[in-house]
Amino acid sequence: MTRPISPPPGRRGGPHPPNRQAIGYGVCMQITIVQYDIIWEDKHASQLQMNAMLDESPPHEHGFVLVPELCDVGFSLNLDAIVDDRTTDWARERAMRDRCWIQYGEARRGPDGLGLNRAHVVDPDGVIRGTYDKIHPFSHGRESEHYAGGNLLQLVDIGGLIVCPMICYDLRFPELWRLARMAGAEAFAIGASWPAARAEHWRSLLVARAIENQAFVFACNRCGSDPHLDYAGGSMIVSPTGEILVDGGTGPGILQAEIDPKQVGDWRNEFRCHDDLNGAFLGSIEVKKSDPA
Repeated sequence: MTRPISPPPGRRGGPHPPNRQAIGYGVCMQITIVQYDIIWEDKHASQLQMNAMLDESPPHEHGFVLVPELCDVGFSLNLDAIVDDRTTDWARERAMRDRCWIQYGEARRGPDGLGLNRAHVVDPDGVIRGTYDKIHPFSHGRESEHYAGGNLLQLVDIGGLIVCPMICYDLRFPELWRLARMAGAEAFAIGASWPAARAEHWRSLLVARAIENQAFVFACNRCGSDPHLDYAGGSMIVSPTGEILVDGGTGPGILQAEIDPKQVGDWRNEFRCHDDLNGAFLGSIEVKKSDPA
């Protein structure tokens, strides 16, 4: 846990009209996803962009906001340039300003000197309620040479919905998601820098993870490009039955949807496929659970 800090006066970047989309789904919780072109290794400029977009489409009080992996620097391996406290300061200030939950991605250093590709979930009072370190560094992109893998899952009660943070490449490892589901996850929130070259994999796997686990999937991928790769966005919100409620397309924009947390339990009770699950094939992992909101 961290001590709440006082929010600064409101700040706003240049005009950035988002492609706002919304869908009504009962009496519910609002999910907001910020899909944008991260400015490479420039936290200040990237934060101004996120602020401008959120100012244009403010999240509801006590709603949940998701931003990309390494949300204000991009998928950088240059730890000396990106590890500091400014990302967390921004997220806590923004959460208090909008009175919402925010899951954001940043880099930190571990005790061995390697980086940790990390997701935090901060509450409307600016308190960090959960921390997850990416379990699967992307060796194909040399991430594993610079970042160590995490060793536990995190579940966060965001006020009526149990969310499990995930990061990018974790999407390709369904056993990890299943273990979280068995521990009580009702929704998964994944921030990513998923390359355009494999955009169809991203889309297919997100829907599969929702169907397999009868859980909501909130997915935020960056768009645009960095010095090495192009990104195709494709952020989305997927229902526990695999329905894509909102699809972000390829450009920058805010996605917003109203979801009914009760849908998870209703569908799991109606179609009880997890009663037939043989957990002996899954192994185990430590799961950390936050205190109730």
